[in-house]
Amino acid sequence: MKNTAKKSIITGFTFLIAFTIFTPLVQTIDLHIAPATGKHIGFSTINIWFHNFTGVNMYLYDLTDWLSIIPLTICLFHGMQGLRQLITRKNIFKVDGHILISGIYYAVIIRLFFLFEAFPINYRPILINGICEASYPSSTTLLVLTVMPAFIFKLHRNSSSKIISAAATAFTIFMVIARLISGVHWLTDIIGGASLSTGLFYIYKGAILIYDYKQIQSGANYGIQ
Repeated sequence: MKNTAKKSIITGFTFLIAFTIFTPLVQTIDLHIAPATGKHIGFSTINIWFHNFTGVNMYLYDLTDWLSIIPLTICLFHGMQGLRQLITRKNIFKVDGHILISGIYYAVIIRLFFLFEAFPINYRPILINGICEASYPSSTTLLVLTVMPAFIFKLHRNSSSKIISAAATAFTIFMVIARLISGVHWLTDIIGGASLSTGLFYIYKGAILIYDYKQIQSGANYGIQ
């Protein structure tokens, strides 16, 4: 378990480094103006080709926006779980370690969610209600690919229903593909969101595995409560 945790954390940082390298390239390589918005877009040849290939499907855009409530609800549930323990035990250091790790994880995700909205890297290929919105990395992809894999990991860790796990996996795949072909993001937005999400998730997974290892070493019950 300890070696698996280390490999997971190394994998996570590898993806974060890849994201850090990829992000400035999006702003500099093959830079051209997008026809619909007049904004510059990097990797324009592949991005514009892919956007023209998929077209725009606002139904998928609206659907994935609404379905984002599911990972947000999962975040809220774990937040309430931590709050309940904090109120009951009256000390943040007495809150279960895996809940504290999850709380930090979700807090980082939410902060990044708003950070990239406040400081746009690039903009969507189309106007949304007449507004040119930030689109890199895809915030929906970031949300789904961080929260849902963590949820599935917890299901496996707690030996929960395989049906729920399969449904969560199918939901995750659908959300990413639907967002990709909805035409409201550039291809590089999805790639950036996926690489950032993967990095964060593997670091989170490694932290949980290290926590579990220490609990086993101490003889404590490390199952999800």
